Amino acid sequence: MNRFLILFLHFTFYITTQSYACTNLIVGKKASADGSVIVTYSSDDYGAYGYLFYQKGGKHQKGEMRKLYHYESNNYLGEIPEADSTYAVIGLTNEHQLTILETTWGGREELEDSTGLFDYGSLMQVALQRARTARQAINIMTSLVEKYGYQSEGESFTIADPNEAWIMDMIGKGPGGGAPVWVAVRIPDDCISGHANQSRIRQFPLKDKENCLYAKDVIKFAREKGYFTGKDKDFSFADAYNPLDFSGARFCEARVWSFFNKWAAIDMQPYLKYAMGEELNNPFPLAVQPKAKLSVQDVKDMMRDHYEGTPMEIQSDLGMGPYEMPYRPTPLTFEVDGKKYFNERPISTQQASCIYVAQMRSWLPDYVGGVLWFGNDDANMVAMVPIYCCTEDAPECFNEKTGDTFTFSFKSAYWMQNWVSNMVYLRYSLLFPELKKVREKLENNFNAWQPEIEKEVSAMPETEARQFLSKYSYVTSKMMMDEWMKLAQLIIVKYNDMAMKKTDEQGNYLKTPGGNQVPVSRPGYPDRYRRAIVKEAGERYLIK
Repeated sequence: MNRFLILFLHFTFYITTQSYACTNLIVGKKASADGSVIVTYSSDDYGAYGYLFYQKGGKHQKGEMRKLYHYESNNYLGEIPEADSTYAVIGLTNEHQLTILETTWGGREELEDSTGLFDYGSLMQVALQRARTARQAINIMTSLVEKYGYQSEGESFTIADPNEAWIMDMIGKGPGGGAPVWVAVRIPDDCISGHANQSRIRQFPLKDKENCLYAKDVIKFAREKGYFTGKDKDFSFADAYNPLDFSGARFCEARVWSFFNKWAAIDMQPYLKYAMGEELNNPFPLAVQPKAKLSVQDVKDMMRDHYEGTPMEIQSDLGMGPYEMPYRPTPLTFEVDGKKYFNERPISTQQASCIYVAQMRSWLPDYVGGVLWFGNDDANMVAMVPIYCCTEDAPECFNEKTGDTFTFSFKSAYWMQNWVSNMVYLRYSLLFPELKKVREKLENNFNAWQPEIEKEVSAMPETEARQFLSKYSYVTSKMMMDEWMKLAQLIIVKYNDMAMKKTDEQGNYLKTPGGNQVPVSRPGYPDRYRRAIVKEAGERYLIK
């Protein structure tokens, strides 16, 4: 790392002394390259304003109440007694590195209970404020819904700390039905896993309390409702409460399959037809060992997946548009001449409001070990910035006060990154290389600086180290914003009016001796699309 940046950080330190279409990937500590537990979250809520929520921890007075707000609508839900003490939370990671993420799968409609107090998001937030470990979080979350009720649809939670990663599936029992049913399974340390809007816990070990926890009536209730009739050992939570159909496989399980297909030690081709919705009786495992240990960067890049190299690859038909865009407009399904069709649904999607890649390390103090790599749009279209879990407030560009879904701001990472993305989407093959170059420069720098920054703070007293890492998180966020502003300006100047100004190898614009621009390049449509036009139009455009 540049010594100037370290000096700058010292200087500034001393003078300042949501959603129903998400993806979670999970990497156990023995499956990662450096021993980190790594978990991810793409919050794919179309139109939602993504930001980093900060909640200060502290002591609380007896009788103090904690107000609850719905995670998606922000509507007031009610209140519960506050805990004696709470922990600071940045995004979905707390100061002890505990991280809780989610994907929604809905499940059986009759089991949604609108009378419950907690929605899935408020449940996550309260647990992050009260728990230090994943096991504590599971206990707190299940105790809270047992007492106050659960109003959301079926949900999968990723609950992870520096030592363990768990998946917990939960669904209600219908209006007034009482405590929800749930099961939590620990992902083996040497494995990878994931979930994407489809319950993935099937059979689970009923007598292994070290690696599996569940509601005492999770099987009994399924029998009462007629969802299951077999022996206890054969009970499948997913089959009972979230029966799989074509959409559950092709739109949801396929995303996890793509992760496994790239990284699993086992051959995933036998499960391809399952992922494509053709053989629903052949599900792949909940967790698998990887063929190589994954770095944090590997996981970031996996969040950029569009099914490349598989039969579901998006850039393989005219739906990609003239400029080979690996995206499809919503809605997910559409109708033509009375027949229903669908768009592929990969991990990387334009509707993402923000991206989390949480890195948790057991061998470091919590304030250094927990890093939230954060981006404010689709993972493919942003550089992820390191935000340490001890950060004392959200950087300005990620702060909820900087903008909102109705108010553009040049200071808002959400709006700056979406501005650039929306310029790039429609001329993807032409413009994306410019974005990718900036994205990789930033992430390569952040990755290279991380060990040097952490070595720097290792010699500091804890209070100073926390403040220093906070400042570092602010500085890297500002760096990203500066680069994104330059990128936006480059795109409009260099690629104005669907032409392209010529540059030399250093990126300088070529000019005439008099200082004007030389004639621009006019790339037009890519050759593949030109041929499609000719095929469609016949000889209409033929020069005779």
